Amino acid sequence: MILKVARLGHPVIRTAAQPVAPEVITTPGFQRLLDDMVETMHEYSGVGLAGPQVHVGLQVAVLEVENHPRYPEMPRVPLTYLINPSITVLDSSTVPEWEGCLSIPEMRGLVPRFRQIRVNALGRQGEALDFVASDFHARVIQHETDHLRGEVYLDRMPDMRSLSHLLEWQRYVLAPAVAGKQS
Repeated sequence: MILKVARLGHPVIRTAAQPVAPEVITTPGFQRLLDDMVETMHEYSGVGLAGPQVHVGLQVAVLEVENHPRYPEMPRVPLTYLINPSITVLDSSTVPEWEGCLSIPEMRGLVPRFRQIRVNALGRQGEALDFVASDFHARVIQHETDHLRGEVYLDRMPDMRSLSHLLEWQRYVLAPAVAGKQS
């Protein structure tokens, strides 16, 4: 089932999510929530989706990048379920890249993110996950874990002058960058 996406301004977006009790993870209701989150992420062409974005104040996120129309050059990120995630920065250098958000539709902004992180979380069946994510994969995880703390990418932008409406961003930022690569 496709879930309703909460937009910036709804209190759930700015409220820290609560941990998921491990015994809840394998219940039919929680498993259905995970399936619904993936379906919703795919429906809206997202690469990640956090519980608060679908009005669920729990520390759960899903992410996946595979032949994505908005990110065709990005490496594949397998479908991943992150429950009660925590991240540790492994490389404190940051990389500024453009981000958007299903909860802040039609906008893009330049956001610095850490290049490499270690992720500890529980997976879909409650199994322990411990892995390293780099570059775009790390960016997506940082974006989604921000949501679990009641934060959005706007909070990470050091200069709000890059904030752009999607159509203007495509016209004045994306199109010139693509033309420059083709030259």
